[in-house]
Amino acid sequence: MKPPAQDDLAREPAATQGAPLTIRERRAALKNKIRRRGIYVLPNLFTLAALFFGFFGIVQAMNLRFDYAAVSVFVAMVLDSLDGRVARMTNTQTAFGAELDSIADMVSFGAAPALIVYEWALRSLPSPRIALAAAFIYAACAALRLARFNVQIGVIDKRFFNGLPSPAAAAVVAGFVLLMDDLNIDGEDVAWWAFAVTLVAGISMVTTAKFFSFKSMSRRAISFTAIALLAVGFGLMLMHPPTIIFGVFLVYLASGYVVWLWRLFGKPPVVTDATVSDAGEKN
Repeated sequence: MKPPAQDDLAREPAATQGAPLTIRERRAALKNKIRRRGIYVLPNLFTLAALFFGFFGIVQAMNLRFDYAAVSVFVAMVLDSLDGRVARMTNTQTAFGAELDSIADMVSFGAAPALIVYEWALRSLPSPRIALAAAFIYAACAALRLARFNVQIGVIDKRFFNGLPSPAAAAVVAGFVLLMDDLNIDGEDVAWWAFAVTLVAGISMVTTAKFFSFKSMSRRAISFTAIALLAVGFGLMLMHPPTIIFGVFLVYLASGYVVWLWRLFGKPPVVTDATVSDAGEKN
């Protein structure tokens, strides 16, 4: 005997379809409903946690605890890298989550680094207008970078970022603050260096330079050599974390311009059918 078709079930009397549920079935349905809601909330909790640490970094900078402020930016960066992965793993990607993530990124990687470096070093520059301009340029570039990223989703090559990602730019600025603070160097003594780092990190976010996204590596089998190099990297980081962290992100910032220069000057000429035919006619 064939099972009833879907249309036949739809034509059954309401009394048959709407049979009262048992207490066990009601409990199971309620648990599933709560579980689905909890799964959808989970990625947003990571986003809100990243937002909190960005806000916490601003508060600590106002309290002149610049080491805590810089570390808070890095904690926000780790949490920001997890919310998207959790959403994809649980299949709970929503437009609301994407918008919330963008707003949290603006606070954690746009406003927070700008205010931290302003309070730490930029305000000691000879002209307060120069200090304010540098901090604002960084924050504005972060906002432009996030807006451009949102409208280019699904359009650009996922293997590369178009411009320096805002978390990496924030890591460069916060890493510089953390390194100088660890070396007991006051912001006043390196105010112009902080000015240069802030401008370079900010402007790099709105350039068209290509920065490797590392997204393709997660889909491939990682070689043993890569794992060994990763272990060596963690070992070196334990020697002096502020130096290694700042150095890694500084190299990543420079890598985008290296790729840009290589494509500009080292790109081989494109050979087309017309080029081949022209060469044959000349011979």
